[in-house]
Amino acid sequence: MKNLCKLLAGISLLIFVQKTFSQTKKEIALLHAKQALYYEDSGKYKEAIPLLEKAIKLDSGNINYPYELAIAYCNSNEYLKAQNILEPLLTHPNVSGMVYHILGNVYDNLGKPALAISTYETGIKLFPKSGAIYFELGNIQLKKKDFNIALDWFEKGIVAEPGYASNYYRAAILFFNSSEPVWGMIYGEIFLNLEKNTLRTSAMSKLLFDNYRKNIRLPKDSSFSVSFFTTIALLADKNKKPFAKTVYEPTIMLSILPEKGVDLHSLCRMRKRFIESYIRSENYLRYPNVLFDYQYRVLKAGYMDAYNHWILQEGNQQAYKAWISANSKQWDNFIKWFIKNNIPLDDNYKFFRAQY
Repeated sequence: MKNLCKLLAGISLLIFVQKTFSQTKKEIALLHAKQALYYEDSGKYKEAIPLLEKAIKLDSGNINYPYELAIAYCNSNEYLKAQNILEPLLTHPNVSGMVYHILGNVYDNLGKPALAISTYETGIKLFPKSGAIYFELGNIQLKKKDFNIALDWFEKGIVAEPGYASNYYRAAILFFNSSEPVWGMIYGEIFLNLEKNTLRTSAMSKLLFDNYRKNIRLPKDSSFSVSFFTTIALLADKNKKPFAKTVYEPTIMLSILPEKGVDLHSLCRMRKRFIESYIRSENYLRYPNVLFDYQYRVLKAGYMDAYNHWILQEGNQQAYKAWISANSKQWDNFIKWFIKNNIPLDDNYKFFRAQY
């Protein structure tokens, strides 16, 4: 009996040691991967590669490690190596739409556009909610200068995955270069709320500011007008005209009237009046909009001035910094609130142009 107890105790100890060793290997793999991601974020892809290779050896079943290794190879312009890693992952039980997304990019960079498109299309069938794949299909059409088709893909991506920022970015830029900048103003600001503190957000802030300046003329100019939509429209649809012509432009016109010029501070005041007026009108119910809902939430929290300066900061960095310096307490409180209160987007709560 004693021998049996010793035997069972020995078996239990062996199982415990094996489990502990197995867990330790995975933990070490995770540490390697975290260090590799740090290197990748710093642009040191060569340093990340050996760490990810070690992580794969220690935890071969984890799809994240070969995926990140492929990313590192892509960023090092070693696309064939990335291809050899990604193709076997297509049959992995935990494959995601991002694998199809990156593999399609690899094929495109290897000069295989047809294979890239085929990979994206297969990815969409398997992962119809992957905004990244729609984004890449749109980019392919951009290269061909098929702007309407590209825009269609980007907006489909917005519908499919409302929280994926890049589709808003591309769609906004297309609209800023069209006869319908109104949609660029909305998509562009949603983008800023999804992706913060990047080169793209700086560019988008400047675009929003510039389009306000471009499309608003005060009485001191040759004529007083607000124009964010013309009858010559990209993907023209008569059903989309009423919002811009009967709601957006008139509300901006009334909101900017008290001002003597169009600059960072006057636009911030105008935007505050705009949302106050919009919420009080019937248009709030006729034209529901997640962005305007969020602006109203910011307004009620008491941070609309800070939020508007943040949105349009690239229009005049000197004036923006001076405002922060003069309103430091309000700014600090806004940042604390802003971090905890992001714009909420999901399948049931989103904005896309076809809603109007």
